[in-house]
Amino acid sequence: MGVYTRLALKALSLIIVLFGVLLFVVIIFGATGLSDRVLSSIVNEEVRLYRQSVASQIRDPEALEAAVTKFRAELVRSYGLDRPWYERLPNMLLRVILLDLGRARLAQTFTGSNVISDIIMERLPNTVILVSTAIAINFLIGIFLGVRVATKPGSRLDRATSFLSAVSYAVPTWWLGILFILVFAFYLRLFPYGGLYSSPPPSDPLMRWLDIIWHATLPITVLVIVNVGLTIYVTRTIVLNIAQEDFVQVARVKGLPEGLVNRRYVMRVAAPPILTNIILGLAGSIGGAILTETVFSWPGMGTLFFEAIVQSDEALILSLVYMFTLVYVVARFVLEVLYMVVDPRVRI
Repeated sequence: MGVYTRLALKALSLIIVLFGVLLFVVIIFGATGLSDRVLSSIVNEEVRLYRQSVASQIRDPEALEAAVTKFRAELVRSYGLDRPWYERLPNMLLRVILLDLGRARLAQTFTGSNVISDIIMERLPNTVILVSTAIAINFLIGIFLGVRVATKPGSRLDRATSFLSAVSYAVPTWWLGILFILVFAFYLRLFPYGGLYSSPPPSDPLMRWLDIIWHATLPITVLVIVNVGLTIYVTRTIVLNIAQEDFVQVARVKGLPEGLVNRRYVMRVAAPPILTNIILGLAGSIGGAILTETVFSWPGMGTLFFEAIVQSDEALILSLVYMFTLVYVVARFVLEVLYMVVDPRVRI
């Protein structure tokens, strides 16, 4: 079986997984009555907007109510609320895929739009800037130190790194975030308390990007400190286990340079599990860091998910679940491609 055929089959299987998850979620939404509430909230919002638009044109209250009632009946029929949920299943599934779930209850974009797709597309880059940057820095530090420590097991560096890793993993994110705000924002006044921009935001594009970096420094630092310990420890364990394998010892006995042994016999074999942690970590970061984004008032996907739960916005929650599943499926496919590049045995 060729490489492209294998990739095509893997892509097809992941697409089936995506649709399977969506179908399962939609069935749950329909059977529990959540679908009716989502569509009813969409209908109510559209009726409210329609009433506002025609109130200035129709002065007679009875005529206004008749027009609104007729408009509501047309919406109920178009959304299928006059039929059982299982008859609406294909239409509901298509709406989820296209993020066509109407408007959010309270969440809005910076421009005032409450269309769910607009809100998600505005928040997604903010999360990529914050959480994905922190994860990338975290893995660069973790892989570098993890490999260094694995080559010197039992040394002072190994013991110190293991201790710091345990401390890093045990520190609560929200507590460290509040501590950083207290020290660096309140007492030292080096960084802002939170948010994405200063008030008012800079008009120059370069200054605007520098302002974003200034606001993102504290939350990125917090996320790196909290997560880097686990990355170092996992990398150390993977590399250390592989370095003790027989084929690595045989390479050393043959007199190969240590650098060549580490690159070709250790890191090449350790790359797939390390890549798995990196790619899935980046995919998970799209969901945002709910506690960190909330503490620093960062308008990302994590804060949006928190707002959707607090506001009981079913349509927004369903859209976010779909986005996270889609990102995971794409990440899995990227992993399959990288496995074939890194490990020739996968191609065979």
